[in-house]
Amino acid sequence: MIRVLLVDDHAMLRAGFRTILSTQPDIEVVGEAGTGADAVTEAARLQPDVITMDVQMPDMDGIEATRRIVADPAVTASVAIVTTFDRDEYLFQALDAGAGGFLLKNAGPEELITAVRALAAGDGILAPEVTRRVLARFAAASTPAPMAQETTIPRRSAVSVLAEPLTEREGEVLALMADARSNAEIAAALFIGEATVKTHVSRVLQKLGARDRVQAIVLAHRHGLA
Repeated sequence: MIRVLLVDDHAMLRAGFRTILSTQPDIEVVGEAGTGADAVTEAARLQPDVITMDVQMPDMDGIEATRRIVADPAVTASVAIVTTFDRDEYLFQALDAGAGGFLLKNAGPEELITAVRALAAGDGILAPEVTRRVLARFAAASTPAPMAQETTIPRRSAVSVLAEPLTEREGEVLALMADARSNAEIAAALFIGEATVKTHVSRVLQKLGARDRVQAIVLAHRHGLA
C-alpha cells in the first residue's frame, strides 16, 4: 500500500483528494494536515510514502514545510507540491526545497493518482509545460557569458562532479529523462525494454546522488550533464 498524507488548508479540497485516492486499491490516505507546521509533525508521526503539499497555508508555507520534511533523515516521504498558482517562484523554490513533483490543482484525477504512484516508486513528476520551464531555466543558467580571448570549457566537462562516470547508455537515458520522456518513451527511443530502462534510471540516480527523477534533471542541467 502507498501511504499518503494530504496537506492543504482547505478541508473540502482534502476531502476531494481523499475521495479520488481512496478509490485505488493500492493507495491509502493515512492522514491530513491543514498547516505547514502540522504537515511537518504528521510526516514524522505517520511516516507516509507520499505527501501532497499546498503552498499557501497558515503558520508555515508548503515550501518551508517541504524543506523541513526532506531535511529530516527519519522521514522518507516524497513530496508533491499541488497548488493553484502556476508561478515560477513557487516551482523553483519547491524544487530547491527538495520536492519530487509539482502539480496544479486543475489536474485531472488520473494525473493525481499517477503522480502518487510515480513518487512512491521513486520517480519525480512534473507537468510537461513545467518541465520545459525547468529545463529552460537551468539551460540558461548553465550558458557561460562570452569572454574575450578565453576558451570556454565545454559543459560536459562537468561530468567530473560524478563519483562514478555515466556509461554511454546511461548518458543517453539521462538525456531523454531531461527531455521529459517517460520510461516507456525512453525504451521505444533506445529500442530496449522498460525493465532495462528502470535499471539504467536507478544507476543514473545513484551516480548523481539524486533522490528522484526530478532532482536528477535539475542536477544534470546544473552541472552540464544534459
